[in-house]
Amino acid sequence: MNRIVLLLCLFTLVSFLACHSKQEQKSETGKYPVTTPLVMDTSFVKEYVAEIQSLQNIEIRAKVKGYIESIHVDEGQLVKGGQVLFTIRPKEYEAELLKAKANLKTAELEMLNVKKLTEKNIVSQSELDVAVAKLEEAKAEVGLAELYVSYTKVIAPFTGMIDRLKFKVGSLIDDGTLLTTLSDNREVYAYFNLSELEYLDYQSATKEKGAKIASLVLANNQLHLYPGVVEAVAGEFDKNSGNIAFRAKFPNPDLLLKQGETGKVQLKTVLKNALIIPQKSTFEVQDRIYVYVVDKENVVQARNITIKQRISNLYVIESGLSESDTFLLEGILNVKEDEKIQSIPILAKKAIASVAN
Repeated sequence: MNRIVLLLCLFTLVSFLACHSKQEQKSETGKYPVTTPLVMDTSFVKEYVAEIQSLQNIEIRAKVKGYIESIHVDEGQLVKGGQVLFTIRPKEYEAELLKAKANLKTAELEMLNVKKLTEKNIVSQSELDVAVAKLEEAKAEVGLAELYVSYTKVIAPFTGMIDRLKFKVGSLIDDGTLLTTLSDNREVYAYFNLSELEYLDYQSATKEKGAKIASLVLANNQLHLYPGVVEAVAGEFDKNSGNIAFRAKFPNPDLLLKQGETGKVQLKTVLKNALIIPQKSTFEVQDRIYVYVVDKENVVQARNITIKQRISNLYVIESGLSESDTFLLEGILNVKEDEKIQSIPILAKKAIASVAN
């Protein structure tokens, strides 16, 4: 009998301790840290895929038909403006020039003879006009022949770098044949696209601060050593993508960047008096983002917010919260709508510092 009473007492004590422990646990879990948005100036960097193009990039084509007699440059070579790149065998064109000069001399003599006869009224003025016309035609033929001879020397129109050579010495080419390309890479353009919203934000920022400095990240994720400037915007939006093209110019004194490369243009945007909250304080329902706002009675209510920008694991608020609003910092998975909690106030700076990188 005494044994039964002892067991009942022990059972009652264990049950009491278990219930007390559950009550304490429930009380502890009902306490949640809360905070307010932090108001501060901040900035973020956004990247845009870019296509790199040379300041000048042209095709070098033959202007006359013939055999390549000599090649004066090599692939990848830096050449100066006016430098001879190719020589096309000139003998045929030099012969045409000699012939044209001989015809010119004949036309000059004929014109002089007709002129003398005209002065003596032996022939009419119309015959002199014909002789003068033949002389002018002969001069034009000489000029054209000289031009063709000059075309046998293919000359670089500006300082730049030679691309691949399409033909070797001795190759027979036609006029218009592509021989190589020439790129001026001392400066390069980086073309990238912005959405309509980003374009409007950019225009607002540049009205206040002028031209925007840009950085360029290369394909190996290394930063280009020389910052550039955004200097041009396309005249209209692409109707298919809804984007508009921008152009930034970057110095390239070491000629590292070349035509056709890719990279990422980085633009820095400064935000004044931004409202910032930790990303961990939010939750998503059907593509909409919410926070639990805590009222003066410590009752939580879900509120939809609009995000302006994500910076690391922080959100910059566009709308939905004010700097005086209190929201649940942690424990959003453990509360329900209209639930009353015990709040533990955390300073906004401390809350942001705990999650900021």
